Amino acid sequence: MIIPTLSVVVCTRNRVNSLKRCVDALAAAATAHACELVIVDNGSSDGTREYLESFKGSAINRLLVKSTFEAKPGLGRARNTGWRTASANIIAFTDDDIYVANDWVDSISAIFEENPETGFVGGPVLLYDSTDYNITVRETRERILFRPQEFIYPGWIGGGNMVFKRSALERIGGFDQRMGAGTQFPCEDVDVEAAALWAGVPGLYDPRMVVYHHHGRKTEREAQQLMRSYDKGRGAYYAKYILKKASRGEYSRAWIGSVKHEFVSAIRGGRFPTMGRSLRELSSGLRFVVSGLFEGAH
Repeated sequence: MIIPTLSVVVCTRNRVNSLKRCVDALAAAATAHACELVIVDNGSSDGTREYLESFKGSAINRLLVKSTFEAKPGLGRARNTGWRTASANIIAFTDDDIYVANDWVDSISAIFEENPETGFVGGPVLLYDSTDYNITVRETRERILFRPQEFIYPGWIGGGNMVFKRSALERIGGFDQRMGAGTQFPCEDVDVEAAALWAGVPGLYDPRMVVYHHHGRKTEREAQQLMRSYDKGRGAYYAKYILKKASRGEYSRAWIGSVKHEFVSAIRGGRFPTMGRSLRELSSGLRFVVSGLFEGAH
């Protein structure tokens, strides 16, 4: 049995049409490497299961497709199911509304070959549809090293273009299942990156591995709704690492700096500083701390 060089994990819930386009883009990616696609159905009821049944372990353009089911909603939990089902030692995560660039697989392989000490890698997330609201993108074209025991800001490596060595995921126990879309705290991507860094695993942002996000949000209201959910995720993320003695100083300074930035930006813009973002972060951080008293901590 040939062990794939790369496993790609896509978690999905009730977005079968988006999923089909995502799979088509992955299957079209040009590579000579052996790859597999692991699709995690996170409790869909829209025909996703029937679509996945059509594969039954078959291959599309040399891309072996297999699927698994995770009934309990939550992207952190679903990503754990995915990477533990996967076969390769390099695990790439993307989303069902993302299309990978044609050279994405080969770029990932080259980056890890050139940087054997690196435990995780991310890259640009570009807007696919120019009529979509310009959010959830990362266009930076500079290479960035993330060193152990350093703060990593949310959004630098998004969950739609994030690749881990299996050994790094095993070292930290995978994703925090309390986090991710479908939970109160949508921040499982930056949390797993931070967990790796504070476990001594370096990371890297490399502009060669590109994906395109087709999120479909057209209005300011839709964009603000998403951004407010991210505020809640950041609050939980900050709170989690402030609770840890080793990272408390770094994360306290980062959060204070974020609050100060919101205040100063409002004043300079001639607006009254309502501090809505910071208050949402604080409220969510407190909820995260309280929830941890009743649930098993990661």
